[in-house]
This record gives sequence, structure tokens and C-alpha cells, in this order.
Amino acid sequence: MSSDSKEELKHYLRAQLQRAAHHQQLSNAELATYASQLLANFVTAKGQVVTAEQEREIQEVIDDCLGLGPLEKLLADPSVSEIMVNDFATVFVEREGCLQRSSTCFTDEANLLRVIDRIVLPLGRRLDSAQPMVDARLPDGSRVNAVLGPLATRGTCLTIRKFSVKNFRIGDLVAAGSLSAEAADYLVKAVAARRNILIAGGTGTGKTTLLNVLATEVPAGQRIVTIEDAAELRLQHDNLISLEARPANAEGKGRITIRELLVNALRMRPDRIIIGECRGAEAIDMLQAMNTGHDGSLTTLHANSPREALQRLEVMVMMSGMDMPLLAIRQQVVSAIQVVVQIVRRADGSRGVAEISEVTGIDGGSYQLASLFSSSADRITPTGIPSEWMVRR
Repeated sequence: MSSDSKEELKHYLRAQLQRAAHHQQLSNAELATYASQLLANFVTAKGQVVTAEQEREIQEVIDDCLGLGPLEKLLADPSVSEIMVNDFATVFVEREGCLQRSSTCFTDEANLLRVIDRIVLPLGRRLDSAQPMVDARLPDGSRVNAVLGPLATRGTCLTIRKFSVKNFRIGDLVAAGSLSAEAADYLVKAVAARRNILIAGGTGTGKTTLLNVLATEVPAGQRIVTIEDAAELRLQHDNLISLEARPANAEGKGRITIRELLVNALRMRPDRIIIGECRGAEAIDMLQAMNTGHDGSLTTLHANSPREALQRLEVMVMMSGMDMPLLAIRQQVVSAIQVVVQIVRRADGSRGVAEISEVTGIDGGSYQLASLFSSSADRITPTGIPSEWMVRR
């Protein structure tokens, strides 16, 4: 089928959908089926037989008119974990931790912008010269980030981190080699004993996946409040409240920050507070919550080592504007955080826990950490240092 024929199909489908009102009550799947039948009938009415090649072209037209265009087949591919559109003609994907260029591309800049609008407009967001960057998510929970040119000098770029449809458990991480059985047993006991756990790592190392796994170990009788910038956690928990931050609207109003949600969450009688990612002034409120009866809370942040993670918390507290001496901040951190889990992306692209440390105190103004598990040859093993809290118990 020629490009002219595809354009004819697109024009016909859009015209039919504009005329017919009943399609507005259809689900996405039903609408796609309806559109496919419309186009098949249109082809046969012209005296043509719908071949396998034409069926593929019809699907491309449906994806372009109703879905996310060339992204649809990548989103449907379970082996793809991340989609990176550098510009409309250049698309990379991540498979099993490794990047590779995809043959998929957009026809032009306008095509890419239409797809982004389909993602962000239903969420009340926009991407234009006034707001040239946007964070959003797809209905399945996949995270979306887009940057408009000329901020992106080669043209509009788009990144989608797909949300895993599988709900991993701790045993799945052990089977995948991301965690040893001994380390997994320690983390399960730490969650049960209501240790406050900080998960640290770089971008794309699997922090949210591990956070979700550990959160599933929270006993069913406890009340959990999750707070996220973009909702990603999928907890199967009976007593669960999920809160999501909200950006400002087109007039610059209506923004609700993670910090505001955290302050409100304290009024909701939580047993555990889970913050998807700690990245700013909310750190002081989180530490104070952990220090005032909300034991067993969990969060993540970007850091390359357990010590650096604690130091980053210091900086975040300072961002809150509170006038506290550095020693007082460190005392807050030490009394709040008991366990730091460092997660990394290995050389082969796989992800795994590299170190598990307990925060034991302050000595001479410096954090004292006990490394209970460390990695060697991409396998995490016990160091022989006993756990302080497990010994006490």
C-alpha cells in the first residue's frame, strides 16, 4: 500500500469518526476494533482484497489516528523496558539493560508532537513554548518525559520508562540474581521489624522496583500511605492510600508538592509512609515523621553509595530553608534512617543490590556505617559484620 493510500485511509477514518457519535462511548479496544472494521470495509468496497500487508498498514493507520503512532508496537513489546526518542527520526530502546537503535521512527516533528499531545492533554498537561518540559504517565503507569525544541537542540525528545506489568516478589529478585537469599532474608526481616529503609542508586537501576518489592512485605494489618511525584507503585494491600503530586496548571496555579502531601499524610493515621523518591525539601518532614512514630517507612533517592545517600539527605534538609546546625541535621538523619540499600546497574546491563549497610551513629561528626552485605563478582554476600538490631532482638 502506497503512502498516498495510507493518507487516504487516515482521511477516511477521521471523517467517519467525526460523523459517528456512538464511538465516544466505546473503550479504547472497542474503538480500535471498530476502526479496523471501517477501514477493511473501505478497502473491500474499492474492489480490493485485504491482504496481510494491508492489515499491517491498516493497523499503522489506527495507531497513528487513535493511539501513539509508531510507539504502539514498542509499548506492546515486553522485551522493551525503555523508549528514548532523541528526535523524530532517531529512536533507541532498552532491552535487558542494553541500548539499541530501533528501526521505528516518526514521519516528522509534527507527528511526534501529536503523539505527545495525546499523552499529556488528557492529564491536563501541555507542551508548548510556555511549558517546554513535561512529566506525565501513561494509563498503565509508564513514566513519560518530553522536552520541546529549542531546549532540545536537535528537536523534540521523548523518554518513556515502561511500567512492568509483573508484580515482582522478593523471590523473583533472588531468582534473577539481583539479590542473594541471605540478603533477601535480611531485608524481609528489616521490613517486618519496622526498620526505616533508604534505597539509593542511579537512574534506571531499579530503585522503584525494589521499593515496590519491599513494600509488599508490609503486614496486611498495617495502614500504608504512598506519596509519589508520578504514581508508579503497584501495591496489593488492603489498607492503602496512594497520593500523587500535581504540577501547576496553565495559569501557574494548583501545584501540590510531595512535601505538602507528606504533611497531610501525617493526619491520615499511617502506620508506614512510603515516598517514591525523596528529592527536595520534603526530606526534613520525612525525617521528622520517621523520628516521631512512623517506623518502617521507605523511600529512594539518587546516590552512588550509602554514605553519599546520607549526605544527599543533608543537602535536601538544607533546601527546606530550616536554620539547623549541620550536626543537628546529621543527628536527625542517624536517628531516622536505619538501613541503606545500594542498588546498581552492572556492566552487562543487569541490575542488582551492591551493598546493604546499617547506620550505626555519628563519630567525630561523620556517619558510622556497618556494611553487612557487599558485592563481589556481581554477587552480594555477607561481610561477616553482625546486624546491630538483629543482635539486640
